[in-house]
Amino acid sequence: MRLDRFLSNLPRFNRKDVRLALSSGRVSVDGQRVSDPRHDVREFSRVEFDDEVLQVGKPARYFMLHKPQGCVSATTDPQHPTVLDLLHEPDKHELHIAGRLDFNTTGLMLLTNDGQWSRRLTQPQTKLPKVYYVETEKVIDERYVQTFAQGLYFAFEDLTTQPAQLTMLGPRCARLSIIEGRYHQIKRMFGHFDNKVLRLHRESMAHLTLDPVLEPGQYRALTPSEIQGV
Repeated sequence: MRLDRFLSNLPRFNRKDVRLALSSGRVSVDGQRVSDPRHDVREFSRVEFDDEVLQVGKPARYFMLHKPQGCVSATTDPQHPTVLDLLHEPDKHELHIAGRLDFNTTGLMLLTNDGQWSRRLTQPQTKLPKVYYVETEKVIDERYVQTFAQGLYFAFEDLTTQPAQLTMLGPRCARLSIIEGRYHQIKRMFGHFDNKVLRLHRESMAHLTLDPVLEPGQYRALTPSEIQGV
């Protein structure tokens, strides 16, 4: 929300009060004096007028998890353990998943309470790559590389997938980089060649690579540089 709108929504300020408060340097956001009415105020921002706190702001939280098999990418599930069950954090119900993984897909999962951050990470418009290691039932050949690079038509959604980069690592294993996350997208892409995916493991999202120290089910907080890179 714009800073001027945030202030105008408070009962104590009218539009004139807002203009005067900003022009006189009496408003600060996260400890910095702000005069620009378009300055972005988020739920994590601490907003002060003189020495009075108008919004305390809550801490933004970011976690990297090594998702194991047999775990649901959801906050609650009546039958199976969820990724939130693996976290031992206060108020973990406030977290959401940035980029879900299928039940038996393993690898990098990111959880946060920062919706703006997770949207930048997962929206196809940002074109941030998501890289997966794939093992298949049948042999992978050059046809896959060309077809994935051109995009595949999905009749159910009436759309063509964005170009994807496939690197063959062996007869039945490859590394695939995509910039979107359609429903069962990778399995459906290989299914175009009637080739079943036997193992799927997400290695990275954007510049964030799964920490090799993390065993399946383990997690850690992201570093400031990891957070800022998105």
